[in-house]
Amino acid sequence: MEAFLGSLFRTTGRDFRVLKRIVSPIVNTSSTPHFCLFGAAPGTNNLGVDALSQGVLGGIAARCPGATFTVFDYRRGQRSGSFVMTTPDASERSVSYDLLGANHSRRMWRGDTLKVMQIAGRLRLPNAGVEAMKRATAVLDLSGGDSFTDLYGRHRFETVSLPKRLSLDLGVPLVLLPQTYGPFVDAGMRAEAADLCRGASSAWARDARSFEVLKSLLGDTFDASRHRLGVDVAFGMRPRRRPGGISPILDRWIEERDGSNGPPVVGLNVSGLVWGSPERAKSYGFILDYRSLVTRFLTWLTTSTDARVALVPHVIEPEGHYESDPQASRELLETLPKEHRDRVTILSPPFEPAEIKHEIGRLDWFNGTRMHATIAALSTGVPASAIAYSPKFLGVFEIANQSPGVADPTTLSEEEALQTLRSSYEARASSRTPLAAALPKIESTLNAQFEAILSAS
Repeated sequence: MEAFLGSLFRTTGRDFRVLKRIVSPIVNTSSTPHFCLFGAAPGTNNLGVDALSQGVLGGIAARCPGATFTVFDYRRGQRSGSFVMTTPDASERSVSYDLLGANHSRRMWRGDTLKVMQIAGRLRLPNAGVEAMKRATAVLDLSGGDSFTDLYGRHRFETVSLPKRLSLDLGVPLVLLPQTYGPFVDAGMRAEAADLCRGASSAWARDARSFEVLKSLLGDTFDASRHRLGVDVAFGMRPRRRPGGISPILDRWIEERDGSNGPPVVGLNVSGLVWGSPERAKSYGFILDYRSLVTRFLTWLTTSTDARVALVPHVIEPEGHYESDPQASRELLETLPKEHRDRVTILSPPFEPAEIKHEIGRLDWFNGTRMHATIAALSTGVPASAIAYSPKFLGVFEIANQSPGVADPTTLSEEEALQTLRSSYEARASSRTPLAAALPKIESTLNAQFEAILSAS
């Protein structure tokens, strides 16, 4: 067997010992439900993706306390992880999970390469990832929330598609959790996506617009009992206050607002991804200058209103990284005259997604470019607007009755987008009412989708 595997994976003796350690099967003698999760890897510094993983695991753990989990990420080998969640009764509990790598690469000597996992599954060879999937009640897949598309190229499409195909090949129920579907331009990738959706035990869209794309993919194979409209699972991640808080300045501002009718406290999330690269913004279809827009808006807040502003990073990459929200926040703050900077503070990481959601939930109004930063606001009843370069934003904001606050930089001029943000801020009090009316339905949908997922698994 060792000679055969060594030939199959082109390994040396030393490499085989590494491979053997990676592919050693996990033995589970428990009769409790076990779930595998793809497309929501924790610990990526993207708090939106962390919110997705914690929303899924926490949602299941709250409804099925004995469930166990294997989460697949892009690292190597077998590890473990955990997070603290707030339960519906406001207590706290720790949720633990196993971590396994699942990588789309050409490293065919590694057991955590997706192509190797496919081979191992077909030939019934020992492989840790395959064994975890085979003993799963269901494989849950999120595609990063918005990556089930050919918009980002073939390699990215294959990265999110291969786990789905592997689940179907193994005969394990595949549940496509609420996510965005499409767009699909390439006919071949569209056909593969449609086939995967047809093969899934259930497929959920996270907004009405994406649900129409899902129905279009499925054509006459659409089944209303399996193909459903849901909501983003991050809506269900409960906020949690960090002991001692995150920002003494923000704490003081909130106290002054609440205790002596002080000025409003608002939040602004700046995306390092588009702040740092005008070329990248153009590649997303921007027809306005993003840096100029957010700079002018912050200047307006600090000169034409009495608001105090918290800059809220949501992708916590270090300075120098092309996606660093903290760096973008610092550079934005430095554009202000010094006499206005004392009305602006940057919330400094590290913090967990539930912790920053708690801070966002204390604000009077919020604007974000990272979608899950805005979901943190909407789901805690905070009126919000978005600089939304993808249709995914509008669908989510429509669910929350906040669509007037969506500024599309691919269709609006800078002046039009600026006016959208100003109008949203000025209407924050009146827009709180329709948001509050939407939240019970969102909560009901969230509960129903988890119950349906668990009952069908």
